Amino acid sequence: MFQVPYHPRMTGMSLSEQQKSPMGILFLVVLVDMIGFTIVIPFLTYFVQDLASSEGIMDVGKRDLWVGIVIATYSLAQFIFTPVLGSLSDRMGRRPILMLGLFSNTVFFTVFGLSRSLSMALVARFLAGAGNGNIAVARAYIGDISEPDMIARRMGMIGAAFGLGFMIGPFIGGLLSDPANSIGAPFDGQLWIDNPYLLPCLFSSTLSLVSLTLAITRLPETLPPDSRSSSDGSLFRGMGGMMTNLVKVMKFPTVSTLISINFLFMVGFSMMHGTFILFTSMAPVDGGLGWSELDNGWIFAFIGLLGVIIQGGLIGPLSDRFSMSHLMIVGTLLCGVGIASIPYVQHDVSWLIFASSAGLAIGNGLFSPTQSSVLTFEAKSLGYELGMVMGAQEGFGALARIIGPLFAAYLWSRTVQGTGLWTYHTCFRIAGIIFVLAILLQLRLRLNGESGKESRTL
Repeated sequence: MFQVPYHPRMTGMSLSEQQKSPMGILFLVVLVDMIGFTIVIPFLTYFVQDLASSEGIMDVGKRDLWVGIVIATYSLAQFIFTPVLGSLSDRMGRRPILMLGLFSNTVFFTVFGLSRSLSMALVARFLAGAGNGNIAVARAYIGDISEPDMIARRMGMIGAAFGLGFMIGPFIGGLLSDPANSIGAPFDGQLWIDNPYLLPCLFSSTLSLVSLTLAITRLPETLPPDSRSSSDGSLFRGMGGMMTNLVKVMKFPTVSTLISINFLFMVGFSMMHGTFILFTSMAPVDGGLGWSELDNGWIFAFIGLLGVIIQGGLIGPLSDRFSMSHLMIVGTLLCGVGIASIPYVQHDVSWLIFASSAGLAIGNGLFSPTQSSVLTFEAKSLGYELGMVMGAQEGFGALARIIGPLFAAYLWSRTVQGTGLWTYHTCFRIAGIIFVLAILLQLRLRLNGESGKESRTL
C-alpha cells in the first residue's frame, strides 16, 4: 500500500484525506505548466514573424522555419534537463524539483514576453524549459502516493490538467495578444505597443507565482529519506549521466517499448503544434482558413475541453471496462486520423476542422493516461526507480517535441508553395504515417506488471 509519508502540514488528517490532499495542488502545478506551454500557441507565429522581419528575414519559408525553431527550443531544454531533474527527484525528493519548475515559469515567461529579438526569445524559452521537469516529477509523485487501482484515475487527472491547460492557455493567449489594439485602455501605453505579447506572458507568470506559493505552503513531500537514491548515484545521473540513464532505461524490457511508443506518438502529435496555426492562418486563396489569433484560441479551447472530459471524467470508467492496451491503440488511431485530415478542410466548410480536432483530442485523451499508467505499473513491478523511468520518458518526449516541430516546419517551408504530392499537406500526411508506426509497435507489446493482469495482450 502506497501511502503519503508523514509531513508536518498533514497531521490531524485521515489516511483518505492525506492521500487526496496533494492531488489538488499537483493538478494545479501541471495545469500551470500546460497553460504556460500553450499560451504562446495563438500568437507565437505572429511574434516570430515580427521578430524575424525586424532582423531582415522576409522569405516566407525561412520565416516559418523560425516558428518551429522557437517551439523546439523549449523542448530542447526539457530534453537535456528533464531526465536530470527526474533523477534528482529520486535523491532530493519530489517537492524541491516541483518548486524549481514553478519558479522557472514565473521568471522566464515574462522575459519571453519582453523579447525584442529572436536570440532573446530563444534564450528565454530555453531557460524556461531547462527548469521545468514538473510533468515527469508529478507522475512519479502519483506513483509514490497511489495504490495500483488508483493510478489510472490519477494519471487521468494529470491528463485532465493537460486538457484544461490546452483549453485555457491558447484562448487566453489569443484574447490577451496585442492589448493596445484589441482591448485599448488601460493597455494603450507605449509598453504594450512595444511589447504586444507581454500581457499573456505576464498572466502565465502570475499563475506560476500563485501556484508556487500554494505548493510551498500546502504540498507535502512524498518520498521519504529512506526510499531515496544514494547520493553518489543520483549526483552522477543528475550532473553527468543523462544520456547514460536514457540508454539504461531503453535496455529495460517492455519499458523501452512503451517509451518508444510514446516517442512516436509525441513526434506525430507535436508536428501539428506549429503547422496547425500556419495552416489555419494561411489565406483562403492559398488553401488555408484565414483565421485570427482568437479563432485559433477557440479551436484549441475545444481541443482542451474534450481532453478534460476524456481524461478527467471518462478514463477511469473506460480503464475499468477495457484493457489499457486496447485504449492505447484506439487513442493512437483516432489521433493519427484527426491530424492527417486537418489540411483537407476547406475554407467554406471550416467548421469541419472541429471533427479533425475532436479526433486528435479524444485520441490523445485515451492514449496519454493509459500509456503513463502502464509504464508506471511496469516500472514498479520490476523494481525500477520510478523517477528515473518517468524522467527518461519525459526526456524522450521532449526529444520528440524537438524533432516534431522542427521536422514539420522544415517540410512546411519546403512544400508550402509546392504542387502535386509536395504541398502544405505533406507534413500532416507524414504525421499520420508516424502514428501507424506507433500502432504497429503496440501490436507487439507484451505486459508484465500489474497492467498485464488487467490488459489482454495484443
